[in-house]
Amino acid sequence: MATKHEQILEYIDGLPIGEKISVRQIAKAMSVSEGTAYRAIKDAENKGYVSTIERVGTIRIERKKKENIEKLTFAEVVNIVDGQVLGGRAGLHKTLNKFVIGAMKLEAMMRYTGAGNLLIVGNRTKAQEYALNAGAAVLITGGFDTDDEIKRLADELQLPIISSSYDTFTVATMINRAIYDQLIKKEIVLVEDILTPLDETIFLKTTDFVSKWHEHNRETLHSRFPVVDQNMKVQGMVTSKDIMGSRNDTVIEKIMTKNPMTVGGKTSVASSAHMMVWEGIEVLPVVDDSNKLEGIISRQDVLKALQMIQRQPQVGETLDDIVTNQLVLIKGDSKTDDIYRCEVTPQMTNHLGTISYGVFTTIVTEAASGVLRGYKKGDLVVENMTIYFIKPVQIDSMIQIYPKVLEVGRKFGKVDVEVFNEGVLVGKAMMMCQLIDRQ
Repeated sequence: MATKHEQILEYIDGLPIGEKISVRQIAKAMSVSEGTAYRAIKDAENKGYVSTIERVGTIRIERKKKENIEKLTFAEVVNIVDGQVLGGRAGLHKTLNKFVIGAMKLEAMMRYTGAGNLLIVGNRTKAQEYALNAGAAVLITGGFDTDDEIKRLADELQLPIISSSYDTFTVATMINRAIYDQLIKKEIVLVEDILTPLDETIFLKTTDFVSKWHEHNRETLHSRFPVVDQNMKVQGMVTSKDIMGSRNDTVIEKIMTKNPMTVGGKTSVASSAHMMVWEGIEVLPVVDDSNKLEGIISRQDVLKALQMIQRQPQVGETLDDIVTNQLVLIKGDSKTDDIYRCEVTPQMTNHLGTISYGVFTTIVTEAASGVLRGYKKGDLVVENMTIYFIKPVQIDSMIQIYPKVLEVGRKFGKVDVEVFNEGVLVGKAMMMCQLIDRQ
């Protein structure tokens, strides 16, 4: 039986795209309190199929697939540029394909403007009219209003016309930045992307007997299964270790490991890898907000995903990418003599013009990871790090990083890193890493 919250989410998801939603309307339709309705609307907003716009309200928007995450809806554009909707509210749920800056003659502008585009233009009413007739939405910069005739046309064609107080350059930069952030999110692999879905997951009920575990074990050759109650909520995990010495007629609830570690669908694969390595877990149940089973992920699934991430080019650069791209490996006679060199660029400094603590941490981590990979192929997780930041390093300085492996075993590695600037020791770090085999 679905909870009230789940029923409301299902109701919202079933509403037509573009429909306006209010707390009072949902509360009345679903016979719930306004507080419950508000929580469900906020959850739907987080899940990406509802958007709240100032002075317009909350509307049902198209749920974007992972492969189209870099595309923005006009509703999102309104929020990004602090805009005001002058007309065409019914089209706010639509997705824009590209934006065009109207800084040219009218005829030339129309050659670049087509259906699904967003024309960024000033108070040029003729250009606004042409764009709407071509199937494009309009974003007016400089805080200008437009003619009532244009607003009527926007309403009729269901194409938003938005006004923003920012100038054209600022607006284009803000939209570009939002798309860039979306691209980085697209690259982050989540648990929901790799999980074994519920219909393919083998699980046990708390009321099942040990004989049922043996049956599943023979069929699948697996020994770890999640245990759920009658509402499909995860109550435990059962493994061969729990089963050992138990009679076939023993109830699973009595021998299972209670309150197991679980992950949500939106948890990143990297975070799940940390959890599985540190806790020595082979299988993790995936649950929703109500702790209901949605599937499972295995250590093998996680390792495959991590290897896939490493092989794929990054579409949107993160701060870590910008920093590590500055690192240059200088090969020594042997792998113990390898060093790294890095120039301190303006974006790597703090307000005092010296290298920031976060950047310094990233540099030593990357150097230690690089030297450990020379000893053992596979992935690693930093478990513990102690940094001694001895002297500040100025902008435009060149630093040398000397990573030295103190100890490396089958499951862990210990690295000492020294950082020099013009022959002077400026920083030191000691790092412990967990090593994950790719096998």
